[in-house]
Amino acid sequence: MRTRQREYDIEPPRAPWSEIRAGLWMGGHYWFDPAGEMQSVVVDDEFDLVVSLFTRPGHGPAPGVEHHVAELPDAPLCSRELARVCELAELAARAVRDGRTVLVRCHAGYNRSGLVVAQTLRLLGLDTAAAVESIRRHRSPWALNNTVFEQYLAVGLDIAALLAGLEEPV
Repeated sequence: MRTRQREYDIEPPRAPWSEIRAGLWMGGHYWFDPAGEMQSVVVDDEFDLVVSLFTRPGHGPAPGVEHHVAELPDAPLCSRELARVCELAELAARAVRDGRTVLVRCHAGYNRSGLVVAQTLRLLGLDTAAAVESIRRHRSPWALNNTVFEQYLAVGLDIAALLAGLEEPV
């Protein structure tokens, strides 16, 4: 299964994770320091809940931290994958409402994590445009550069899941 797109002409992440709104963070498994050196991101116990849409051994979180894994491609998603995005966004929104800190992460911290974070922001009261703008302002202008994911958000993930299901074999 392909888990990410090639990132041509896209500036790499400049921070391991970024706070998108109080209690809701978005990040990846690597970032580039001010000297331009790639650094691995290892999550310890900085967050109460970690949602990983891409994983790598040794990148955490620490034992005892609530961790949900759903490896998703940075490509068109099937109805089951879109439903999982909705479940994870609901989990993240509930945790933020409860005052818990949440990290949603993928490979670079741009697309897959952006999709879940945008849906979380929608559940927390933002419209789609405001959610996408907030992610790009706080994480990177390159965040959510996967236009298919933006289209999912524009139409609504529940409708996108229904439409994706129409193309799947019965």
